[in-house]
Amino acid sequence: MSEVKHYSTATEDRIPFFQKFIYGLGALCNQLLTAAMSVIVIVLNIGLGMNPAWVGYIMAIPRFIDAVIDPIMGYITDQTKSQWGRRRPYIFIGALLSGIIFILMWQIPAAKSQHYYFAFFTIGFILFYIAYTIYAAPFIALGYEMTPDYHERTRLMSMTNIVGQFAWTITPWLYPIIWSAPSHKNFIDKVFAFLHLPETWKGAIVFTNLVDGARGISIWVGIFVALIGILPALFIRERFYEIAKSEDLTEAPKKTSAKEEIIASFKNFFKGFFITLRNLHFLKLCAAMFLVFNGFQLIGGLAPYNIIYYVYKGDQANASSFMCWFFTISSLMTSCVIPLILWFSTKVGKRNAFYISTWISIFGYALKWFCYSNENPYLLFIPTPFIAFGLGGLFTLVGSMMADVCDHDELQNGHRREGMFGAVNWWIVKLGMAVAFACSGHLLNIAGFDVNIGNVQDDSALFMMRFFEVSIPIVTSLLAMLAVTRYEITEEKAHEIREALEKKRGKATA
Repeated sequence: MSEVKHYSTATEDRIPFFQKFIYGLGALCNQLLTAAMSVIVIVLNIGLGMNPAWVGYIMAIPRFIDAVIDPIMGYITDQTKSQWGRRRPYIFIGALLSGIIFILMWQIPAAKSQHYYFAFFTIGFILFYIAYTIYAAPFIALGYEMTPDYHERTRLMSMTNIVGQFAWTITPWLYPIIWSAPSHKNFIDKVFAFLHLPETWKGAIVFTNLVDGARGISIWVGIFVALIGILPALFIRERFYEIAKSEDLTEAPKKTSAKEEIIASFKNFFKGFFITLRNLHFLKLCAAMFLVFNGFQLIGGLAPYNIIYYVYKGDQANASSFMCWFFTISSLMTSCVIPLILWFSTKVGKRNAFYISTWISIFGYALKWFCYSNENPYLLFIPTPFIAFGLGGLFTLVGSMMADVCDHDELQNGHRREGMFGAVNWWIVKLGMAVAFACSGHLLNIAGFDVNIGNVQDDSALFMMRFFEVSIPIVTSLLAMLAVTRYEITEEKAHEIREALEKKRGKATA
């Protein structure tokens, strides 16, 4: 399973720790928006009483629109030749807009109909995902171009995912806050008494119900994203910017009328889009990302329901406290296994490391079936280290492999198009996410879950919810490994591509 030949990383190819960390903070903001959304969105069903299928559509419809915008944003950022770079202006603007809109969309009007809430949140999510794409598309592209080195790319993605995982470490603690759990209130009372803080400040961190909790938490998250998300735009330089400027990425018309410029832009966009889709290495990685990530997304919302209604028999307060520890430990396990995945990659190559990490996660999902217990909830901690290898390996390795594919594409087509590759990858994934979100609500309905009957759900419904949570990611993970069986950019091949590129257009300087 080992690579044919290994190459050491040159000093000039190493990314300074500070820049890795700053890029990781950008990933933290990226992940925090998703993680916080996964906690807050439960208010639509349990807090506002909306049908789970309606909630699925609220999540899905904006994702379809978001998926269409992604390739357009990727093309725009590749085309930009500003004095601040191709990526940084959009990262700056996108972070601010994402934070502000996230706050506004969760300031939920009280006592409205389901039709009103459906329209309110659908429009809010659409606006949010437009802002989010303005941030995420250039941010992902920036990571692909921070180093030309095969292994340093994996080290960057390792650091990025370790820092980004912190979002999933802290957001579980939003559960007792949003649920107004007694343990949270008691803890806050002790902190305020010890620090002699004014009682009036408690309104910002202790809420009376789920809806108020969603309003308050969105303010915290939005402010953090707006302030921290701009840091990559301020402190990271674009290594391939000068090379990209020297490449004629567009085919401008001889005349310069506005109509002809628009037509030329459309032609160039679709040309780049279809060139991207013809790259077989890229499509194999997209398939792996699509399957593993959307398998996880499809069942991600089931875990809270299983913990609340099966493990804790509807005791939402105690279940929320348990979920804090469960999801925190799960996230910490992912951070812990990433260095091991990086080590696998340096020894046996990225594709083989992906196989190893995915097989380990499959074992973890299978083990989880036997660890769901309403007598001993803590058995659920046993499979978490194994399951952590799944998403840990996916985002560390596939992100690094995408950067290698960008080099392969440049050698074939003569252009740096990290924005288009990153955006089209997520375009494909988000189409799957839209389907996953739409289906996730139906999974609850198919299982037989009924929020109206309260804490005592049918045994058949509880069985099917656990079955879906375990079986779906196993199937999608197996298919993902099948998808990358013929991915052929090894370490030696990547080194050959880099040498050919540097001979052709020179080295990219930091």
